[in-house]
Amino acid sequence: MDHPNLAGSAEPAVATVVRSKVRYYVLAMLFIVTAINVGDRATLSITGAALTQVLGINSITLGYIFSAFAWAYVIGQLPGGWLLDKFGSARVYGTSLFLWSTITIAQGLIGFLSIPLAVATLFALRFLLGLIESPVYPANNRIVAAWFPLQERGLATVIYNSSMYLSVVILAPLMGFIAHAYGWEHVYWFMGGLGVLVSLIWFKLVKAPTEHPLVNAAELEHIRSGGAEVDMDKPKEKGAFRPKLTDLKVLLKSPMMWSIYLGKYCDTSLQYFFLTWFPIYLVKGRGLNIMEAGAIAAVPGICGLLGALFGGAICDFLLRKGFSLTVARKIPLVCGMSMGATLVLCNFTASVWVVTLLMSLAIFGKGIVAVDWTLVSDTAPKQITGMAGGLFNMFGNISGIFTPIIIGYIVQATGSFEGALYVVAGHALIGALAFLSMGTLRKLELARAY
Repeated sequence: MDHPNLAGSAEPAVATVVRSKVRYYVLAMLFIVTAINVGDRATLSITGAALTQVLGINSITLGYIFSAFAWAYVIGQLPGGWLLDKFGSARVYGTSLFLWSTITIAQGLIGFLSIPLAVATLFALRFLLGLIESPVYPANNRIVAAWFPLQERGLATVIYNSSMYLSVVILAPLMGFIAHAYGWEHVYWFMGGLGVLVSLIWFKLVKAPTEHPLVNAAELEHIRSGGAEVDMDKPKEKGAFRPKLTDLKVLLKSPMMWSIYLGKYCDTSLQYFFLTWFPIYLVKGRGLNIMEAGAIAAVPGICGLLGALFGGAICDFLLRKGFSLTVARKIPLVCGMSMGATLVLCNFTASVWVVTLLMSLAIFGKGIVAVDWTLVSDTAPKQITGMAGGLFNMFGNISGIFTPIIIGYIVQATGSFEGALYVVAGHALIGALAFLSMGTLRKLELARAY
């Protein structure tokens, strides 16, 4: 009698394990939460025209209030990155989401205060908003680095980055409608309430790869073997490596990183123009009402979303075709920043539709540059990716301090946005040169033992 388990017998068929797709659910949450994050920042730009009348402030004062967010955002980058490295991305991010949403709700209450107190309170709340939101983009980068292998990371990065354009496409027109139909304060209450609700979902759905109950061994092996840092948020054992601010010396001594930081600074100047002054430019510079401005702003927003997806796809395509990491990153970064400069041509037309077309082209290029966050995971030592992301974001958002203020002074002095567009376009061209000059990308290493 034959026994099927004897040597030489046929081997039983091995079932193929289908990989789970939890990383895509995590990415969807990053996309949604980042869209809310950008929408909360943009509430002041949507309501800015109304607030200048309600509070009796001029363009210079509004520029300083815009910059309050960026001051705190810059200050909070390194501490925020340290918190991420110490306590883990999911926990810090979820807590930040809940707190900044609460502050957004509070901004809608300043109408109950006297005008001087309302102006001071709005400045303080915008400052707190920037401080509490500071870990967001470094956390996004860490979560993508933990969940996605290298050859999927470019597209994953630009997908969460492209969510800023979802805010322009969906949330900006919605906020414009709310402000027009119900009053400016309802914009803050709607956005803050939405964030509080999503924060409750976040804690249920987003965890580290090795701790997520829905991920299977096949997906975990796929992302681990592809270079994902799956143990990034694993609790540190006693005596294990712990990040110190002195570890950032390896980044600050690298000429490659300084080119990257300059490029990010210039890229963020474009971002702050679109997040702060762009709707006001459409209202005061082009004569639209707030609801029309929100609707018009959606068109460039769609182009920015498409640009971001295009940039990430090009990056990953070039890597699959065997191009070096440096070439795969430089092509979209340099081309995207160059396209961003086309917004200066708006100074030479009176047509709102031509302005919309030119702004769409510029923001398409800005969208392509969303791949710049991959540079953090491409170059930073894995032990300090949180702090490295914070440093990268800090240098970028220094322009968030100066760009809104400079535009405010230009508009106040000239009564026109023409000079402002020259400033923003100039940043775009300098950014293109910076990314072109960053040299060969390489992973840096810490000097101290670990």
